[in-house]
Amino acid sequence: VVLVSGHLDSWDVGQGAMDDGGGAFISWEALSLIKDLGLRPKRTLRLVLWTGEEQGGIGAKQYYQLHKGNISNFDIVMESDEGTFQPSGLGFAGSAEAQDIVKEIMTLLRPINVTDVYDSAEGTDIAYWMRDGVPGASLHSDINKYFWFHHSQGDTMTVQDPNQMNLCAAVWTVVSYVIADMEEMLPR
Repeated sequence: VVLVSGHLDSWDVGQGAMDDGGGAFISWEALSLIKDLGLRPKRTLRLVLWTGEEQGGIGAKQYYQLHKGNISNFDIVMESDEGTFQPSGLGFAGSAEAQDIVKEIMTLLRPINVTDVYDSAEGTDIAYWMRDGVPGASLHSDINKYFWFHHSQGDTMTVQDPNQMNLCAAVWTVVSYVIADMEEMLPR
């Protein structure tokens, strides 16, 4: 299983469009693009739209409890939770060998200038999996404006830039598809 995800957790004053509806949108779009292109990877691509992240990650904990028995089938868990502004790269948590593979995959994104791989992945919703050794990835984007909107009345759809979201979706699509279509799972 290659898991792509974002969470739907608008719980205070805004709509939650940027935090973290954007992560949910690009995860959905990644699978939609792969389907529209008629691509069928060797492994399962799974979209999870988490809930309850702001309430202590209760949705992620429940999902983990339900699926941890199959942990050896999870190739990578990916979460976008830094907004969907101009992407800069991917945070990655996993073995050095797996990180080298991810760095090679990211070279495919040179045409859009998104090739950086950072040494750690973050995400409340994927933390259980990473703690138990499943490789994890998180989208890095330009967060200069993130806290202008984070948990504010300004976190509405007008914050979303369709071009930047498309670039984020491209990163998510390429990384998830290539990993799902590799002969072997990422090394642990």
